[in-house]
Amino acid sequence: MSTSSTHLSAEADTPLQTILVVEDEVLIRLVVAEYLRECGYRVHEAVSAQEAILILQAPEVSVDIVFSDVEMPGEMDGFGLARWVRSNKPETQVILTSGAERSADIAGTLCEAGPLMKKPYHTQEVVDRIKQLRATAKRF
Repeated sequence: MSTSSTHLSAEADTPLQTILVVEDEVLIRLVVAEYLRECGYRVHEAVSAQEAILILQAPEVSVDIVFSDVEMPGEMDGFGLARWVRSNKPETQVILTSGAERSADIAGTLCEAGPLMKKPYHTQEVVDRIKQLRATAKRF
């Protein structure tokens, strides 16, 4: 269902954040998840929105940010997952990504860090967006 990593954070004075990577393309998911682990984040992985919700509902798991593709197989896409997170886990932030241009407008209303991250993206861009979310959250 998921894999987790508990590497030490590069910033020792800040708590380690947990990221849920939701991506059906296995190579993309593995690359992003591994890079995030190398950057010191705890990472869980899901291949669909349904699997992501199971992880988010697990009492032993606390997720800070959901990083999800928009287009996924199954009954729920990334937009549906973002709406579910907003309704059920409002303290959890969402970053959506897609290669489809039409997705940008909808994503802007569902993501705390602004519009959609367009594919292809560099893994460092994902980390930058996570840091942006963290900085924004600290201001409130």
